[in-house]
Amino acid sequence: MSETARVEAVDPEITDRARALAAEADRVLVKVGTNSLTDADSRLDRVKLDKLVADIMDLRDRDKEVVLVSSGAVGAGMGRLDQETGALAESQALSTVGQSHLMRHYTQSFDRYDQTVAQILLSGNDLDAPERLNNFRNTIETLLEWGVVPIINENDAVATDELRIGDNDMLSASVALGIGVDLLVTLTDVDGVYTGNPKRDPNAERIEAVGANYDAVRGLVDDSTTASFGGIRTKVEGAHDVSEHGVPAVIAGSAEPDVLERIAAGEPTGTLFVPTSEDANE
Repeated sequence: MSETARVEAVDPEITDRARALAAEADRVLVKVGTNSLTDADSRLDRVKLDKLVADIMDLRDRDKEVVLVSSGAVGAGMGRLDQETGALAESQALSTVGQSHLMRHYTQSFDRYDQTVAQILLSGNDLDAPERLNNFRNTIETLLEWGVVPIINENDAVATDELRIGDNDMLSASVALGIGVDLLVTLTDVDGVYTGNPKRDPNAERIEAVGANYDAVRGLVDDSTTASFGGIRTKVEGAHDVSEHGVPAVIAGSAEPDVLERIAAGEPTGTLFVPTSEDANE
């Protein structure tokens, strides 16, 4: 029996308003996970990267400002050195090799559209310290004013648990709130949040919207998550954090055709997190 009945649906009118708000966003933060950029052997997949860039350019063609938070440096390093990862120190070392390789591919891919990109590496401390946060915010504002797409990643070389916890999910939420975006889109290898793990449960159903039903959704996610860290749990937490500050968020599948264009067109895509200001009207 499907567990869908355990999650009360968000009022359709509230969902529609939130979807329209997401479509109207002028400044969008797109977060992409490692699985959406790597192949079955955890190596960087250029086809997936090119597809992501094409999707981002759909937003740029609509004159939207886009900030990208991208994982994938460790996978890029693995492919570059043909080296497997194991201990934390090895992952950190691979990330230092892979980060420049990842940015080279991003630069080449965006060059097809005459789109300039910039690299920014962050640690949690950069967002916690007011002066550093202010400098970071000023840099982002200047880059966006110049029409540049900033590409942000965790500074894995000096990270500790960040390489295992969240895979940039919580970082993207913090950045979204720190720079005042209008929409957070988290792209993953699953096309939304489900009532169970869709890779193991054929009866799992996609949840269209999350709002007042968050506690029930969080309970289902906790029940269906097997890994100790990362996975859909931190994506849900990050999207919910942003929505609590009045910003809509979407978790959607990176492999879905024209995924960002569909969100910008107001079409039902992935799982929508209704901003608190909208859900309060229910």
